[in-house]
Amino acid sequence: MVSRETRDEIEEQLGLIPAEMEAIVESVSDHMWAFVRDLHYSETELSAREKALVGLGAAAAIKEPFCIRYYRSDAAVQELTEEEIKEAVTVASTVQFFSTILQGSEVDFADFCDEVDHIAVHSRERGPSATGD
Repeated sequence: MVSRETRDEIEEQLGLIPAEMEAIVESVSDHMWAFVRDLHYSETELSAREKALVGLGAAAAIKEPFCIRYYRSDAAVQELTEEEIKEAVTVASTVQFFSTILQGSEVDFADFCDEVDHIAVHSRERGPSATGD
């Protein structure tokens, strides 16, 4: 249970106290709200639209229905298009797909890091237009 001050702040921001905030032990609940507030509901380096896309992609990749529902709703609030949502979910699926391939094939991590570094240098040399931007 959160403190009275934090309850008021959450209700002001969200219109209610969500079940997950009620389920957190009292000793950390105010801190958890501050974390959520500062990361999700405050101005940061990522826009609210970007946060919705990242959150939805991550939720889809780990197949977490509560977070998928939350971030689909947030995507609607942020007026994301269905194509933007599909792209975020597709990017997340490629991360999961290639992770499975790399892990299952037991690719050497150091070799992989060398390949990634090579690709980054090559991409920078080619410039943004060569990467599809």
